[in-house]
Amino acid sequence: MPYEQESRMPRPDRAPTLKEIAERAGVHVSTASRVLRQPEPIDGWSDSALRVREVAAELGYRPNLWAASLRTRKTTTLGVVMPRLTDGVVATTYQGIEEAATKAGYSVLLSSPPDDLEAQRRAIALLVGRQVDGLLLSSMHLPGGPFVESLVLGSLPILAVTRHADAGLPFVVGDDYRGGALAARHLLDRGYDDLAIIAGPDHASTARDRRDGFVDTLKEASAPLPPERIMRSSFDVAGGVEAARALLDRPDRPRAIFAVSDTIAIGILGVARDLGLSIPDDLAVVGYNDIPVVAQLPVPLTTVRSPAHDIGVTAIERLLELVQNGETESTRLPVELVVRASS
Repeated sequence: MPYEQESRMPRPDRAPTLKEIAERAGVHVSTASRVLRQPEPIDGWSDSALRVREVAAELGYRPNLWAASLRTRKTTTLGVVMPRLTDGVVATTYQGIEEAATKAGYSVLLSSPPDDLEAQRRAIALLVGRQVDGLLLSSMHLPGGPFVESLVLGSLPILAVTRHADAGLPFVVGDDYRGGALAARHLLDRGYDDLAIIAGPDHASTARDRRDGFVDTLKEASAPLPPERIMRSSFDVAGGVEAARALLDRPDRPRAIFAVSDTIAIGILGVARDLGLSIPDDLAVVGYNDIPVVAQLPVPLTTVRSPAHDIGVTAIERLLELVQNGETESTRLPVELVVRASS
């Protein structure tokens, strides 16, 4: 090999430079730099870009993210505060967040604090201190405005995901109000007029919106729901059990119950079993989210399917619009009713 050509080859004891990659790929060094720092374009890589990336992989190139962040004041890192990550729906949303961020060339710093305001405040401060380029907030409590206003964020782009919490932030959520309305209309169409709702916690905008959609639809149909048929609860199975006992262990029990989460609905089904009630002959049940297990229950559960994964993907898309353009739009993704044997 001639000396001139050999001198252009990277030594095995060091990483290749952009200049070396560009020479091997037959492109200008600025082209190599642009290709190696950007995510894949929507219409795919060009032939020259593919050649650059193949040469970079062959030579073992690794981008110097620290040096790039010093030049651009960007870390290509996004912060996510997401309590209740053990919940399957929340975990699915985070999976969408991680996948979309990686595809866009960003890494994610995740904090999953307890679902209380002070724990979330500490998590946010930690991520802001890591100089993330943008921040996703999940599980904010109603009303969210005062909490957001109390944070020291500077000009950091911030977006709410899953719960909007009336926080005054752009958000990406499922269309929870419509989901509650779909549940109410389904039960009315099936001839049920003695209804109840287990409505989740007061601090969650998801629970409130689902409740309001359900209650408003019944009111519009001249079948208003008495206050004693609206039960508060936690989102978990235990919350469903406690509220269902209060509704069902009495002579004047309802004929159908809408639960604002599938885990609440599973608790209802357990109480109905213990009381000897047949589903749906004695009691109809509708849940929310369509977690995988509910289609496999002894009596498969009718539920409202929420697009948890798509919420995560769309949240990253909207957050990156904020990072790059300084503005974005709030989005409510569509939900659908999945009818099964429980109603």
